[in-house]
Amino acid sequence: MIPHSLRLPERPPKPRQAGLTTIIDNGLPKGLFRDYLESTSQLVDYVKFGWGTSLVTHQLADKLATLRELEIPFFFGGTLFEKFLSRSAFDDFRAYCHHWGCRYVEVSNGTVELPNDEKARYVEKLAGEFAVFSEVGCKDSARSETQTVEDWLAFIHQDFEAGASYVVAEARESGRSGICHPDGGLRRELVEGILTAVPDVERMVFEAPTKDLQTWFVRRVGTNVNLGNIAPGDVLALETLRLGLRSDTLLL
Repeated sequence: MIPHSLRLPERPPKPRQAGLTTIIDNGLPKGLFRDYLESTSQLVDYVKFGWGTSLVTHQLADKLATLRELEIPFFFGGTLFEKFLSRSAFDDFRAYCHHWGCRYVEVSNGTVELPNDEKARYVEKLAGEFAVFSEVGCKDSARSETQTVEDWLAFIHQDFEAGASYVVAEARESGRSGICHPDGGLRRELVEGILTAVPDVERMVFEAPTKDLQTWFVRRVGTNVNLGNIAPGDVLALETLRLGLRSDTLLL
């Protein structure tokens, strides 16, 4: 840490349970992947390998070696879970995660037709072997708009009851679904409903791939809000938002 006289908001040290920054790797070359993470490892809490990218890269082992060296945990995107499930291959998914040394998994039903009570049963099955990030929200923006605050709260409660360590509020890497409208605007009534009704907001992760979303959550929830789907190149910029070192949050 560079010495200075500024009094900045307190950030808990890693490993932390609050103030999480989860980045999404959408298929970076291994050299760039390493460069990004060597530069920001003190700020990155988890790496998510987006969608099914782990299946189509021959550099996964090298990337995981980098993460082990930097002591950054990882998991595969929930879409991969859904793909295995759509092929009636849940046990193969579990074996795939064990093969790569996963300690964390993401479970979702954002694309497949899977009622949340059934999804919660998969959360329960996996929670005995992994720490589970359970994602709530649809990737299809039209379908997403039909899910009410009450729906979301019921799903969140169900997932926590099933043993999820964290519940992730969907926004996609585009920020145009789940907690967001198709035009990228935040569904504020929905998010306010979650913030008001969920007793332990520190166990919620809000996907916030854009600066506008990141700024809103830092302003509304605070420095140590849990944020996901952060682009690798945005980690330092996000940290300045958290610490009030950017004009958007300077006067908080």
